Amino acid sequence: MLTAREIFWMLRYMNAKAIERMTSWPDRFRAWRRFWRSYGQYQELSKPHAKVPLSHLYPCIGDDTTKTPIEPIYFYQDAWAFEKIVTRWPSWHVDVGSHHKYVALLSKVVPVTMVDLRPLSLPLETLQFRMGSIVDLPYENSSVPSVSSLCVIEHVGLGRYGDPLNPRGSEQAIRELKRIVQPGGDLYISLTLDDDDRTYFNAHRVFREDSVLEWFKPFQVVERRYIYGEDFGAVRKRGFGVGCYHLRCVP
Repeated sequence: MLTAREIFWMLRYMNAKAIERMTSWPDRFRAWRRFWRSYGQYQELSKPHAKVPLSHLYPCIGDDTTKTPIEPIYFYQDAWAFEKIVTRWPSWHVDVGSHHKYVALLSKVVPVTMVDLRPLSLPLETLQFRMGSIVDLPYENSSVPSVSSLCVIEHVGLGRYGDPLNPRGSEQAIRELKRIVQPGGDLYISLTLDDDDRTYFNAHRVFREDSVLEWFKPFQVVERRYIYGEDFGAVRKRGFGVGCYHLRCVP
């Protein structure tokens, strides 16, 4: 049984979502109007045998944008990590929980094993998979030459992806990632940054950069890059962003 407080916050959240949907209606209406206009024009251009019946309509609304829409975080961080890893050309790479498209493409040029709580729903001949948790990785100490985990650490222990609840999940995840990297090996991480450490249950946590750098010790920071909205650069700014870190295990 939900408590009155839980019901209040559920309704408040649902109301916010409803308002968001309502404010998008003008754009949706204009998109549908463009669709019907273009359908009519296409019918006029078509010969009788090539006209499209209403039963064959498959409306794709809102794709006719002036620019190709891109989600900046995954676009920048995945390209950044891919380039760094391929440049280093490790004999073997382990990824923990990153986006499957990034891992799939990386596996075409570098031998890759992906570790995740949930198995992939599709096989790929170049990609090895191991079931495992980021807080208990299935590798010996100092055994892996190259490791990545992009936009994963901030979610650990919040239960969002079916993982056990753990208020210290992010810290434990970083310790485990560091544990398996061999001396001289590389670790590529991205996570969410802000001006204070906070938890937004059950979406993600945000961290102060000094907190993150303390957890990374004694690894050497080889490179830091930051994503703020559509900007990707080397300058840390105030407010919410994503930090991308190339770290090295000092022999």
